[in-house]
Amino acid sequence: MDAEIVNDPPNSQETAIDSDDIGEASVESVLNEEINLDIFHDVEALLAERDEFKDIALRLQADFENYRKRITATQSDDIDRATGRLVEALLPVLDACEAAFAHGTVGVEPVWSALIGCLQKQGLVALDPLNKPFEPESAEAVLHEEGDGGESVVTEVLRTGYQWKGRVLRAAMVKVKG
Repeated sequence: MDAEIVNDPPNSQETAIDSDDIGEASVESVLNEEINLDIFHDVEALLAERDEFKDIALRLQADFENYRKRITATQSDDIDRATGRLVEALLPVLDACEAAFAHGTVGVEPVWSALIGCLQKQGLVALDPLNKPFEPESAEAVLHEEGDGGESVVTEVLRTGYQWKGRVLRAAMVKVKG
């Protein structure tokens, strides 16, 4: 048996359905494109907003870090100033101990050594300008002796000067020659 091939003319109703399917498909694809475009714009807007908030957060974090460093430095400076004032208040005691020791008073040397040792551990440095060129930043000349016209040199220390953590707490009182 031979199979018959029948070529029926296309049904006009089927063609209409096909064109409707094509029209619906193109409308659907246009709608999908519009939805995708809207989603794309929404995602772009969200990403931009995220980047803006991230930038704000990073700036706030940097501001806080700078604030923390500034507060730490301020506290450290306040502590150094307070301890410097305490040491400065103790300088007359050191002077009295030094004078008593120089006059041969018995029993003062251990107290003086303990006090000066403790303060030196914390940052006190006694200035020793003897036989060195006169420096007005660290010494105060109260006596002057004529010299050979050269550079002024400290010939005698009348009162010890002290430095506290790199700054002159009290200038030494000295006699200068030159």
